[in-house]
Amino acid sequence: MVNTSKKRQWKHVALLSLAMSLSAGLQAAEWKPAKPVEFYVPSGAGGGTDQFARLVQSIIVKHKLMDQNIVVLNKAGGSGAEAFVEIAGAKGDPNKIVFGTNNAYLLPLVVKLPYKFEQLVPVALMAQDEFLLWVPEDAPYKTAKEFLDAARANPSAFRMGGAQSKDTDQTLNELINKANNLKLTYIPFKSGNEVATQLAGKHVSANLNNPNENISQWRAGQVRPLCVFSKERMRYTEKVTATMSWGDIPTCRDSGANIDDYHMPRAVYMSAGATPEQVDFYVKLLKRVSETQEWKAYLNVNALQQQFMSGGEFKKYIESDEAKARSIFSTAGWLVK
Repeated sequence: MVNTSKKRQWKHVALLSLAMSLSAGLQAAEWKPAKPVEFYVPSGAGGGTDQFARLVQSIIVKHKLMDQNIVVLNKAGGSGAEAFVEIAGAKGDPNKIVFGTNNAYLLPLVVKLPYKFEQLVPVALMAQDEFLLWVPEDAPYKTAKEFLDAARANPSAFRMGGAQSKDTDQTLNELINKANNLKLTYIPFKSGNEVATQLAGKHVSANLNNPNENISQWRAGQVRPLCVFSKERMRYTEKVTATMSWGDIPTCRDSGANIDDYHMPRAVYMSAGATPEQVDFYVKLLKRVSETQEWKAYLNVNALQQQFMSGGEFKKYIESDEAKARSIFSTAGWLVK
């Protein structure tokens, strides 16, 4: 009887040991980068996407969320397509990821490029960025309607600045033209940072920049926002300048621009050749980044909408956003054949 009991005990110990070994083996098999990781940015230095990528890099390094080093590479050529081409062609290399917006899946609709969006895999959407209509500080317009009325009366005197051609900024410019019976001339630059400088120097009449791209010039008293392209005012009430917070800026609909809502995702993609385990590694990594105080402070300072999506939810978002954009591109005659 004693021998039988001991046999059962040993059997139990053996099974427990086997289970622990299998668990340890599974944990050991979890994928992680074996060499430095490259963060590609499809725009010039200083713009919103560049700031986004470099902040994620700094958070990962500070909190030691990954063993490998990270290198940020700016590739702004081809309206940012150069970076996406690099990742699309990096099939089987999970050490390269690209930071972008909806430009990853919208650019191939309007420009003949050596990549298709199907060659990329969505990893995560980390936030949504607002768009604002900005003018020089001493511009006579107090509302978006006043600006648009002046542009309608003398279209040749008005030039709208934006980051890159046939991208999110120019798409919004087309929406403004369509919704307000206008023909605003669009001038593309390499990044939102460059656009902000051009507006501060009064080389353009206005620009369509995200909050973080014009914030320095706003604080310096060189530019000011007329409205935000959102259904509701921004929730941030802390003063940015001596007299105004992001929450004090009216919506463009209320200010007379006839557009309810226009946002841009801050997202991460990698090569479609990545395995589910490799994608999952970056999803978990970016999720941890989004939970840090540094990330939350970044959202507050730059007036971003906090939102994290991955997997099927993110893919549905892309499908919906692409369908809306196709309609705009078709009207503008941008769709490539």
